[in-house]
Amino acid sequence: MQEIIEKINKLKKERRAIILAHCYQNVEIDNVADYVGDSLGLSRIAAKTDAQIIVFAGVYFMAETAKILSPDKKVLLPNLNSGCQMANMIDMKRMKEFKAQHPGVPVVCYVNSTAEVKAEADVCCTSSNAIDIVRSLNAKKVLFAPDCYLGSWVAKKLPDVEIISYHGFCPTHLRLMPDEVKKMRILYPDAATLVHPECHQEVVKYADFVGSTTQIMQYCERSKKKTFLIGTEKGVVDRLSRDFPEKEFILISDRLVCHNMKYNTLEDILHVLETGENEVFVEEHLRKLALGAIERMVECRV
Repeated sequence: MQEIIEKINKLKKERRAIILAHCYQNVEIDNVADYVGDSLGLSRIAAKTDAQIIVFAGVYFMAETAKILSPDKKVLLPNLNSGCQMANMIDMKRMKEFKAQHPGVPVVCYVNSTAEVKAEADVCCTSSNAIDIVRSLNAKKVLFAPDCYLGSWVAKKLPDVEIISYHGFCPTHLRLMPDEVKKMRILYPDAATLVHPECHQEVVKYADFVGSTTQIMQYCERSKKKTFLIGTEKGVVDRLSRDFPEKEFILISDRLVCHNMKYNTLEDILHVLETGENEVFVEEHLRKLALGAIERMVECRV
């Protein structure tokens, strides 16, 4: 592995490339990553960098988002099989049909979606700012796509707004069952339970904290607690255990693994740096529309 790491680091300098890794990736990819984080945060970093090539170790919609924000840069996805099941549950046609069923209702689109779906939205959101984005619309009714569970979480926090959610979901987070959380809380009574809002709402009820990937990691860093039950993808536990060895991080269920996120390998990263293959493109008209939805999210002040 060390030989591959050295080759990648050498090629990064030669190609003026930057490597971004989502925190659900295989943890060994951090050895070559310039930045590790959530999808939108990484794309913002990509937009600010003077690198000519962005290698995005994540899933396809993340690389697309980087291209939307950085149209003049070459964006490479290490493994083209690395897609997102939730993002694939909706396309432009289905998004237009969803909107047509509720004409005139503002549309909030989770950033975990393709460029063509973002292009059909009024504004994007992340799991950390979804509540604020919906609130900022000052609307009595809002369409939310594609994750109905994140939509349910927002609806719970904003009871005066009618949230009409598309029927998409994250298969990984839905593997976590309420009984598993209850059992682990009994086994570890002093632990803090942290879960992602893409989980079942019955799971969310048992959490001490509900938040995005980044928010969960920040909570663990700042908390004086020593033990944490984690209800999100395994990569988060891998990184927290590495970075805070004085604390204990327990994955609530061993089924919380996104296999699509694990497709990318160090060998894949080396390959695309050597060949320039797997470049991600976004048609300019769609890119501008999607960029508008992202920019309206960034400009939101609640």
